Amino acid sequence: MKIKKNDIVKVVSGNDKGKEGRVIKVYKDSHMILVEGVKLVKKHARPTQDNPKGGIITMEKPIHISNVMLVFKKKPVKVGYKILKDGSKTRVIRSTADTIS
Repeated sequence: MKIKKNDIVKVVSGNDKGKEGRVIKVYKDSHMILVEGVKLVKKHARPTQDNPKGGIITMEKPIHISNVMLVFKKKPVKVGYKILKDGSKTRVIRSTADTIS
């Protein structure tokens, strides 16, 4: 996957278009990611030992990876891969060929 945990991404389509956030979790099998502050929903939770009062909780839901772009130097960019001479694979920006750590 071209997006990894702790990357900053920008939403390019959907109800949260234009929002930016940090990737919390990546679900590789379903091509979904969990982004901080994006696609917030309210969930009714019953009282448990962890949450004794219960109530309404606001939480993030996963968003499809095709609806986000990686942010590099405050601009959304397309990401590709490049195989280096030593055989390792690294992420690169398609327009400028800069490597992403």
